[in-house]
Amino acid sequence: MKINKTFIEGLLIFEPNLFEDDRGYFMEHYNKKVFDEIISVNFVQDNESTSVNGVIRGLHFQMPPHAQAKLIRCVDGVILDVVVDIRKDSKTYGKYFSVQLSSENKKQLFVPMGFAHGFQVLSDKAIVNYKVDNFYNLESESGIIWNDKDLSIPWKKNIKKVISKKDLELLPFKNLKFYFS
Repeated sequence: MKINKTFIEGLLIFEPNLFEDDRGYFMEHYNKKVFDEIISVNFVQDNESTSVNGVIRGLHFQMPPHAQAKLIRCVDGVILDVVVDIRKDSKTYGKYFSVQLSSENKKQLFVPMGFAHGFQVLSDKAIVNYKVDNFYNLESESGIIWNDKDLSIPWKKNIKKVISKKDLELLPFKNLKFYFS
């Protein structure tokens, strides 16, 4: 498995080894031994969502003590995956990172605690799977509005945006209370 660091500390892209032949392919998308050598995380739950073209989900996070690290992959389709560093003491606080995840490139994004996460579907539909290291807690749910002026995230402009009512009510980054340090 190839591991790529990003300009944001702790944010990693995993590229699984793919073994192909005339039957199809085989890959390991998660191996605890490999991950334990690189990051200290104990995944406790797998989540999956399906969305249609243009859907933007996010930017979501869970507040401590229910914060979550995530390992995200797109098992069908293509998404623009976006994270924002909300760790107050980080050198990259308030910076975003984006990467295309797809069923073709098979890349996975590891997102440590202290990030808001979202994605936009670029294909007709997408199935997104993510492992988390803490259980969901409704009272700890929070987020940042997807089109925050200060963050200027480059969502794909040629796609009609489909956003939930809940996500349209999220606050701007500048109104974020500091939950992570």
